[in-house]
Parts: sequence; C-alpha cells; structure tokens
Amino acid sequence: MTDTSATHIVFLLFPGITQLDFTAPAQALCRMPGAVLAGAAASLDPIATDSGFSILPTHDFASAPQADILCVPGGHGVTDALGDAATIGFIARQAAGAQWVTSVCTGAFLLGRAGLLAGRSATTHWGYTHLLPLVGARHENARVVEDGNVVTSGGVTSGLDFALTLIARLRGDAVAQAIQLAIEYDPAPPFAGGHPDRTPETVTAGLKARVYDAAAARMEAMLGT
Repeated sequence: MTDTSATHIVFLLFPGITQLDFTAPAQALCRMPGAVLAGAAASLDPIATDSGFSILPTHDFASAPQADILCVPGGHGVTDALGDAATIGFIARQAAGAQWVTSVCTGAFLLGRAGLLAGRSATTHWGYTHLLPLVGARHENARVVEDGNVVTSGGVTSGLDFALTLIARLRGDAVAQAIQLAIEYDPAPPFAGGHPDRTPETVTAGLKARVYDAAAARMEAMLGT
C-alpha cells in the first residue's frame, strides 16, 4: 500500500503515562508520509509523565479528530485511568471508527477495559502478562502481536517495533526501513537482556519484588472492580 493521503494518528494521554510509550512510536509514526499526529486527553492541561516533566495535549476528548490509528500508551497511571469512565468511553468511541487499534505496554489493559481484547491474542509489559485473561485476552509471548486490526506491543521500547511494523503495513517495507534508518534504530544494548527470557533470574526477581509485584497487584485489584 503506497497511498500517502492523510492518516490521523491519535494518542491517548493521561496522568502517569510512561513518556517513551508515547514518544517512541510517535517519533517513528510522525515520519510516515501522510501522518497527522494528535495527543488527546481529558483536558488541555499539561500531562505529568513518569519522567519528571509534562507534555501538552493537542486536543481534549471532545475536539480530537477521528483516528485512523488509535494508540493507547501505558504507564503506572493506567491503574487510575481504568476507573475513569470518560477515558474508557473515548477509547471505545475512537476504536469504533479506527482502521487500527493499538497499544504499548500496559495500555493493553485500557483497550481491554473498553472491550477491545475479548477473545484476542495480545501482549503487554512482561510484569503484567498474567493479567491479560482478566480482560479476555490470550497472552502471546512477542514484542508485537497482531490480531485482526488490533496491534499490541510489549513494554516501553516495544512501541518503536510496533510503529515500524504498522508503517510497513500501511506504506510498505521500504518506507519503514527508511524511517528505521533515519532514526538510527540499530539496537546494540550493553547487556543481553531486557526480557525475563534473556535476563539473569536474580535480576528479574529483584525488579519484580521492588516494582512489579505490587504494581501488578494494584492493577489486578482495579481490573476486578
């Protein structure tokens, strides 16, 4: 597909978002021919990220354009967002008219709360994959999972992989490869890890104990309400 007509890409923004969940795919998608990006939040007030700085939405929920691609990032703020009817309603309305419905990291649970993952294969951050059945999804152990028009990706940096995958679907492999080259996405991490499958067990266990066990328990409690 080589059509370069406008493609409206709407990112959901909410307090406590992981900034790279949003900015990594946005950096790739904004370079796609025809891309028009928007960041939609409940209001136009600055959105506090997990990185100590805030970002400004371009639209509130009422004024946001209809998305061709809806992207829902994650972050520890997802737990509170799960209980916000306006946020979940916005996701459901946008998804109804979108060509692609996507998530990064724990944004999958917001898709799930909106009823968009029932019976689908999906992924999310490794610390929360065991909770996917609570929103009717089947976990698939991959960085990017496509099931129909729903694309979910794993934790944080996986959003860049999802963006390049989707660009290839929409504009062809050559365009996606050129964008990957332009942003010099040529991973050579200093450690052979980044997922529990490839990280020393002691490192994974320590991180789970410090961060993800309690965070996943809060998420589970909210999903049960």
